[in-house]
Amino acid sequence: MTRATHRSAEEIGRTELGPRPLPPLGEPRIGRAPAAVDTVLDNGLRVIAVRHGVVPMVELRLRIPFAGEDQKHPARAELLAEALLTGTERRNRVQVDTDLAAVGGDLHATVDPERLSVTGDALATGLDTLLDVLADALTGAVYRDAEVEGERTRLVERITVARSQPRVIAREELQRHRYGDHPFVREVPQAEDVAGVSAEEVRTLHREAVLPRGSVLVLVGDIDPDQAVAAVERNLAGWQSEDTARELPSLPAVRGGDVRLVHRPGAVQSQLRFSAQALSRTDPQYPALQIANLVFGGYFSSRLVENIREDKGYTYGAHSSFEFTRGNGTVLVDADTASEVTAAALLETRYELARLALVPPTESEVESARQYAIGSLLTSTASQSGMASTLVALAAAGLGQDWLLAHPERLRAITVEQVGEAARRFTPTAFTGVVVGDADKLADQLRLLGGVALP
Repeated sequence: MTRATHRSAEEIGRTELGPRPLPPLGEPRIGRAPAAVDTVLDNGLRVIAVRHGVVPMVELRLRIPFAGEDQKHPARAELLAEALLTGTERRNRVQVDTDLAAVGGDLHATVDPERLSVTGDALATGLDTLLDVLADALTGAVYRDAEVEGERTRLVERITVARSQPRVIAREELQRHRYGDHPFVREVPQAEDVAGVSAEEVRTLHREAVLPRGSVLVLVGDIDPDQAVAAVERNLAGWQSEDTARELPSLPAVRGGDVRLVHRPGAVQSQLRFSAQALSRTDPQYPALQIANLVFGGYFSSRLVENIREDKGYTYGAHSSFEFTRGNGTVLVDADTASEVTAAALLETRYELARLALVPPTESEVESARQYAIGSLLTSTASQSGMASTLVALAAAGLGQDWLLAHPERLRAITVEQVGEAARRFTPTAFTGVVVGDADKLADQLRLLGGVALP
């Protein structure tokens, strides 16, 4: 009996003539548009229902604009999200969980300065139950004093821990540096503000702000879209208001300028966070900017990652990405570095920004980024969960499935010249930001580098 021999991956990848050539990338397959309904109900709720996949599940995403000007609004909103599903006039907390479990379902709520989000899923046959529990919470949540008190205690503990984390500190400092006192800055409430919120304040906020008009509900799964919309109308008929959900006020444009050093005593690492004004998803130049961003720092094969991670080892990871709000887009660049190489990492980041503007992306770089952009979009929306999350994010810009299905072709049509033109936005002077670290270790380095406002 001949014993089988096993070859290593390196052996398999080589021939007598040298390395085995890789086959060229094929064109990603674009399937037919799935059956979908996109409509607005009489109560002002926009409903997007899409048949997607053969897994007998349905994904639910509800987005309620939930902005507030009051300084204490974030604290009340966080507590509302935590307690929304803890009981209604018809169900206590256990009954909510039991009814959802009976259909393999789950619901949970989160909030940020823009929106209150309810996310869930269930067996497709349990859609009516999922919607009934959701409707019960939207129209009948009672926020019992004991439940709110328990959630408040747990929330205060979590916020206290979160506010000590370097990434949370850096994000808050960047937001304040970009937008000053704008409500968008208040992402994590103060623990003492949460501790002072009463159950009655939460109940009042629910009555005033949990509104259907201007909100979006997305359902994606093994469903008939028309029947799903009918189920929404049937179950959410009691969710009514003449008022409109509160959209976040428009953000001011991000203006380039000095980076601000934020002192974090004793820190052994620094958080670098930079930002510049970009474009909204609806801008005709956005696809070219999307590819330019990938070339700069948007994926692992980017120039920034190759420089400060692969070549110089200044960081485990650097990333450039977009942040979208209604009618607006910004680009964010982030990296965490050891204190001793912070100034060097900042210098190299500025160098790569300037190089992108002065040395436009090559045809090879553009093609690699294009394939990545198309492939990652198709991959992320291949699952029911990914499609639902993508559609609800697009809905904030008034977009829907048609825009999503057409985007791969927009990316394919972009030329190298258009990407080069878009790349000119990535100049060092267009960016501002913060460096969070120990100023005693960093100030001398950054003073020599220049363009940094020291504490």
